[in-house]
Amino acid sequence: MEPRAGEGPPRAPPEKRAGNTEGPHESRAGNAEGYLRDGPGVSKQDIREQIWDYMESQNLADFPRPVHHRIPNFKGASRAAEHFPGLQAFKMARTIKVNPDAPQKNARFFVLESKKTLLVPTPRLRTGLFNKITPPPGATKDILRKCATSQGVRNYSTPVGLDSKVLVDLVVVGSVAVSEKGWRIGKGEGYADLEYAMMVSMGAVSQGTPVVTIVHDCQVVDIPEALLEDHDLTVDYILTPTRVITTGCERPKPAGIAWSKISCEMMEKIPILRSLRHREEQAGKDVTLRDGPRSTPGAQAAPSTARSPQDPAPPESGSVPPSSVEIGNLPRDVRVSQLKRALSALGVVPSRLTWQGPQHRAFLHYRDPAEAQQAIACLQGFRLGASTVRVVLARQQRAGDLGGGHTAEPLPDHRPLLAHDDVLL
Repeated sequence: MEPRAGEGPPRAPPEKRAGNTEGPHESRAGNAEGYLRDGPGVSKQDIREQIWDYMESQNLADFPRPVHHRIPNFKGASRAAEHFPGLQAFKMARTIKVNPDAPQKNARFFVLESKKTLLVPTPRLRTGLFNKITPPPGATKDILRKCATSQGVRNYSTPVGLDSKVLVDLVVVGSVAVSEKGWRIGKGEGYADLEYAMMVSMGAVSQGTPVVTIVHDCQVVDIPEALLEDHDLTVDYILTPTRVITTGCERPKPAGIAWSKISCEMMEKIPILRSLRHREEQAGKDVTLRDGPRSTPGAQAAPSTARSPQDPAPPESGSVPPSSVEIGNLPRDVRVSQLKRALSALGVVPSRLTWQGPQHRAFLHYRDPAEAQQAIACLQGFRLGASTVRVVLARQQRAGDLGGGHTAEPLPDHRPLLAHDDVLL
């Protein structure tokens, strides 16, 4: 039988592979062959670079190229994903989280085709944790395949908030390298590990939630156990174009977010982390970050009373600008100073704040829509007092809707808290 393009020669039955000469990209009994240097000094990055180099040299990947610093979109990814619906874990699952990388496109399609709930992490977690992919009613297979692409994920998705009480039954991640023991190496940015830890933090997964990865056969190699850390995610099933590997991995998966591994820079880039950190801090957990005792990373300095030319003008009576966020369901006894302190702790201080205590709501006015969307992502599931607040992009208000509101600069709390309309606090 002729091999398929880019997938190497067909594998002989296991009993005939003792004298394997199929090439360095094959893995036998979990032992890396040929192209992976072994020894006490090997690092995760060494393994990544060698696999990336080999896949490039053997033309084993499709677009995007080169594969370096990526989860490789390997040739044969669709064939590898065909094993996915056959897993008992897939058959039993109702809600499945699949990473957004190209080689998992067919896995996303199978989830949608089986009428299961598909969750996809937001790219680099910039605007939240996941999106739920909702195909249009009566979607054909062709439309479902479009929904499974990166463009479809953008067009047919709705955000899933921290308080959605979602339960994920099965997790699919991409890998650069994985061992038959279930040990995994990603592309080095830590997003898959962090996504899983965040799901643990919000109660969406448990130690018993199965994890699947889909890779080329050449990506199945030996990984020294000494390279693994507590925050590293392990896998239970490995799907390749030629094999289904049940790892039987007993190493514990991450038990939550390891805040000591999180930097202040990462906190600033991932708003939802700030919200989760605030929750865990309120629950009495140690949330000390890696690079210092700073207790409110990402918090912005309070602006002065003088408005710069770049600052937006106070909202005109009868309208809310499109870069404003409405916070509703505020507790009856909450004060504006409490809200301001919470916004500062989460690093989402607005340019202005319109307080409507009697209506149990407030409007946060940001410089542009992007800042407003970032604030919404960070405030999902946010609790103030005993209430979980409702956070949405503010609609254009009719005249009079802002009646009784107090427009406020988010200044230090020693300044007066309330004033007449349009007076800066």
